[in-house]
Amino acid sequence: MKRRALLGVTAAVPAAWTLRPDKKRWIHTWTAMPQLTEPANLPPAPFTGTSSVLVDTTLRQTVHVTAGGSKVRFRFSNAFGGAALPITAAAVARPVDGRAGVPAIVPGSSRPLTFGGRASATVPVGAQVVSDPVALPVGRGANLTITVYLASGQATLSLTSHPGSRTTSYLIAGDQHTAVDLPGAVGVAHWYLISGVEVEADVPAMAIVGDSLTDGRGSTTDGNDRWPDQVRGARVALLNQAAGGNRVLNDGLGPNVLARLDRDVLATSGVDRMLIFEGVNDIGTAPATVDAQKALLEELISAYEQIVTRAHAVDIRVYGATITPFGGNTGYDDPDGYREATRTAVNSAIRHNRIFDGVADFDAAVRDPALPRQLRAGYDTGDHLHLNPAGYRAIAEAVPSPWLR
Repeated sequence: MKRRALLGVTAAVPAAWTLRPDKKRWIHTWTAMPQLTEPANLPPAPFTGTSSVLVDTTLRQTVHVTAGGSKVRFRFSNAFGGAALPITAAAVARPVDGRAGVPAIVPGSSRPLTFGGRASATVPVGAQVVSDPVALPVGRGANLTITVYLASGQATLSLTSHPGSRTTSYLIAGDQHTAVDLPGAVGVAHWYLISGVEVEADVPAMAIVGDSLTDGRGSTTDGNDRWPDQVRGARVALLNQAAGGNRVLNDGLGPNVLARLDRDVLATSGVDRMLIFEGVNDIGTAPATVDAQKALLEELISAYEQIVTRAHAVDIRVYGATITPFGGNTGYDDPDGYREATRTAVNSAIRHNRIFDGVADFDAAVRDPALPRQLRAGYDTGDHLHLNPAGYRAIAEAVPSPWLR
């Protein structure tokens, strides 16, 4: 199959990539890339002990779905757990006023989650568990509340989470998983244990693989204004499979893209297309020398090609996005411009070398026209790398609309 990298233009689509409009199946409508929780991101005392976490704890979290359906089910991950994860009870409900990051739920909306008909489940080390379907109609862009209770907790300090939730979760002692409100609960801006929400729908999903710029650093806590949240007119589910500090080639915060591609894209239900917007951390952490940056450029381009090859093998289209500026960032900028030269060369390859099935020029959307190695001042959080909600809106508007059909 011939690939074309013209802006917003995709290659011919094999029949296997076309989902019948009258056929419903289980697709992911929300995801959070599982990570090993760093010590600073573990639940606060008393919910973390000397050798265990979440003992006799109720954990309430909200998520923002992207595609609707009449039934939902939930995935709980123990990908990085150091011991089995025993879930005593779990429930789903609608958050009060439909808001994200609130501890209260709409009275009467709570539905118990079961696992093979049982009220509890134990997730083995490295595994995940999928709940039974729940008849709870949910609309596109709605928020859902997921509450779990762990009686014995997890006998380890190796906990699976997604630290960059940009959404407040709540912890409280005792079994209160059906409580309408949780007065006195402790709020933390992390997600724990949950990794996916699925709906029964007749639309496909696009996995977005990225780093902190997609995870939403600089966005508003409980505001759901990361750039994937601000994409308008999508008729597909948009799955945020990003993590701050993530890299394409080497492990950083979470496994590298080449290592996590199978889990986060190829094995994620409903995905028939993906967008990769990642590489800035590879460039920024490689030494600012001619030889190091030349080697990094070759390896990064090769990695993109490997991602495309592996995705095409299972009939998934692959789109690429250009890397946005970081000029002036204290950690990644370099006075001799070697890293900027690599960014420019990577973007040129993305735009012109026919690596991907289509290209989104995020660089052009947010760079300063007068100083193209820097972000527009109105989009910059101040660290000259991450974007504010206005900048993320510009990114969202640069996603070609044909990809969203």
